[in-house]
Amino acid sequence: MNKVILMGRLTRDPEVRYTQTNNTLVASFSLAVNRRFAKEGESQTADFINVSAWAKTGEFVSKYFKKGQQVAVVGRIQTRSWEDQQGQRRYATDVVAEEVYFADSKRSDDSSNFEDTFGAPQTSGNNEGDTSDFEVSSGDDLPF
Repeated sequence: MNKVILMGRLTRDPEVRYTQTNNTLVASFSLAVNRRFAKEGESQTADFINVSAWAKTGEFVSKYFKKGQQVAVVGRIQTRSWEDQQGQRRYATDVVAEEVYFADSKRSDDSSNFEDTFGAPQTSGNNEGDTSDFEVSSGDDLPF
């Protein structure tokens, strides 16, 4: 099983590019994920993890994610290798996002846009990004 769940802050705005073969959108970004524990007397450290989001998920990321936002990503680890210009073998490990969510508290501008407020999940299914089946409650009938 290959499943990763991360929550962290974007270190930069997502970078968008398109594949050469079939013109598929790819949004790349980096998350600063705090380590769970810090050694006594030391400040908390973070890992900086590269993430890529493809197709509809990538479109959502490129439209709504901005530097500094706290987000959650569910996906898988992918490794790759290549030979650089000097003939050295290079390796990289990235996370491929399958679902993305907003993880910040509700924004202060009280936006009524569902995706902005609640972070609608983006998955790799056929109806990616389609939130037409969601019903947004006013919050008055919520049990908490």
